[in-house]
Amino acid sequence: MSGKYLLDTNIIIAIFADEVEIKNSLAQANEVLIPNIAVGELCYGARKSGRSKQNLERIDEFIANCTVLGCDAETARRYGEVKNELRLKGRPLPENDIWIAAIAL
Repeated sequence: MSGKYLLDTNIIIAIFADEVEIKNSLAQANEVLIPNIAVGELCYGARKSGRSKQNLERIDEFIANCTVLGCDAETARRYGEVKNELRLKGRPLPENDIWIAAIAL
């Protein structure tokens, strides 16, 4: 499938683990987007690892070829909508996942 891909942290970790199916799908993307939240999660994981420097370098190399999406006022409004909808449905999610969903929207 071609088009834009918005990756979350789990998919990026799978790419780093050389999961062939994910890498093959990603190779067909016209544009790869990463939420800034995922970059933060990756950097946190890298800093608590035994190979902090190498993992941070790998993250930097990966995101250099992607568009990193950040949060703005519209994203914050979407966050509030998504979080409230999930609350009403009784289906809470971790905060970072809600932010990533808001960025995606």
